Amino acid sequence: MSIPRPEYPRPSLRRGEDTWMNLNGTWFFEIDRGNSGKQRGLQNNDRYTQEIIVPFVPESAASGIADTDFMERVWYCRSFTLPERFDPARGHILLHIGAMDYEGEVWINGSTVGSHRGGYTPAVFDITRYLQSGENRINITVADPLRTPLQPSGKQCEQYRPYACFYTRCTGIWQTVWLEYVPKVYIQKVKMLPDVKGEKLDVQVTLSENAQVRAVVSYKGTPVAEGGVTTTGGTAAFSLSIPEPILWGPGEPNLYDIVFYAGEDQVTSYFGMRSVEVSGNRVLINGKSVFQRLVLDQGYYPRGIYTAMDHGDFSKDIQLCMDAGFNGARMHMKIFEPGFIWEADHAGYLLWGEYPNWGLDITRHEAMGIMLPEWLEAIERDCNSPAIIGWCPFNESFPGTNTVIYDMVYKITKLFDPTRLVLDTSGYVHAGQTDLYDVHDYEQNPETFAAHYEPLTRGEKPYFNDLGGNIGYDGKLPFFVSEYGGAFFDIDSVTENNGQESGNPWGYGDAPRTSEELYQRFADLCTILLDNPCICGLCYTQFTDVEQEMNGIFAFDRRPKVEPARLHAVLSRKAAIED
Repeated sequence: MSIPRPEYPRPSLRRGEDTWMNLNGTWFFEIDRGNSGKQRGLQNNDRYTQEIIVPFVPESAASGIADTDFMERVWYCRSFTLPERFDPARGHILLHIGAMDYEGEVWINGSTVGSHRGGYTPAVFDITRYLQSGENRINITVADPLRTPLQPSGKQCEQYRPYACFYTRCTGIWQTVWLEYVPKVYIQKVKMLPDVKGEKLDVQVTLSENAQVRAVVSYKGTPVAEGGVTTTGGTAAFSLSIPEPILWGPGEPNLYDIVFYAGEDQVTSYFGMRSVEVSGNRVLINGKSVFQRLVLDQGYYPRGIYTAMDHGDFSKDIQLCMDAGFNGARMHMKIFEPGFIWEADHAGYLLWGEYPNWGLDITRHEAMGIMLPEWLEAIERDCNSPAIIGWCPFNESFPGTNTVIYDMVYKITKLFDPTRLVLDTSGYVHAGQTDLYDVHDYEQNPETFAAHYEPLTRGEKPYFNDLGGNIGYDGKLPFFVSEYGGAFFDIDSVTENNGQESGNPWGYGDAPRTSEELYQRFADLCTILLDNPCICGLCYTQFTDVEQEMNGIFAFDRRPKVEPARLHAVLSRKAAIED
């Protein structure tokens, strides 16, 4: 059997092909519904009662398990032998787990090597000193107490069956597991922030030990810049001159290549020179007003649920959206796989990064300590992407919640990354600082919908999600309709999910009776927003149907409900706010 998801799993920071080993494929597997496995010593077992295909979650058909009941804990086990080129005496062996939901712990040959909390960000363990010659055993356990109010879970369903806009749960490993060989002194992290006006790239490199680090920049093979510095405290910060930068923008994926050197280590990456800023009620990309024609993307797949079956699925999805006239997406309530972001970077496709805060009760004093570390890990993982133009740490928060957390997370996000927009909490409530003001509006009647935003053109207050505690729109920020549409249209009347019985088909408003009615509603609502000179962007709900939710412009299997070229003709018209 071929290895599933065989591609290099960290495309934004690559070492040579001879430096890694993919551990995807068949593992022994155990469902620990009683959460008693540690007491029973399962961490010492060399096999379990089932087998699973990693990196697919056990709820998925792709995993070979397809068990959609609650799982308090799961266990994985397999053996591996290091390639001869991996020499633990000369370097380090790192174990990477792209993501595991929710709290994981790892053993090598019966010894605990570490743990990681957070279902969406990578875990890395230095396992060098735990290895032995010949065969080695790895055991991984992942706890997933989804029904606690202290676990962010995004759109995963807290009830037994999926319903409305809540989907099948995803437990355990859902991204690639791999080994990496690095030298004694190696590059751990790289942060790159472009400065278009200053014609430079600000770089921060973190090493395992102090050493000289050097970077070489090129564009399509032509040398551009070179520089470096010796680290202190393991971190080096320096700038590289990028004269007359060739800009990255929507539909213009101009990317520079960069190679970092430190001792015997060498990693390759890329970056885009682009700026994002606010000017009055406009969002400027590279100094020009760009209307955001976004689509809400849930990042779900029929067979893999959270995990794409193939890396090519990312480029196909992005191309479908671009063919329909969208220039970007909200990566909604999920931290997407790195491969999706890589494809967006190489397509000139705008992205908003979000945190899957649903499931976490932010009124609890523990919430900040649970959410913030994972959110910063997500920003750190993806901050080099030119496609990502903004961060959104919360979605649809309600009044009466802990508004201090919105303000604090906004400030910390801006401190870590001052180059992007930050939306404090999307929809419903804006309680403090934010770079944009957004609303969610699922009104289906075009006349009523237009009346919501016509006051903007007179300098008056428009529609906003008035749930109490909202600061209201004061006319000083860009105004963004970040969720709308959601016309309920089921082209097949399908009511099944991964072969399992699911809830009734669901969507917003009165369902269009035909594909033509769906198109007309889409066209009317989009045109209203495009023609309003005070609106900076839209985000249509949504890219595809997901299980029982039938709000997509494509079915769950990516069949179009309306010819994409017709949607493109609507969205590609010049927006009133654009230059």
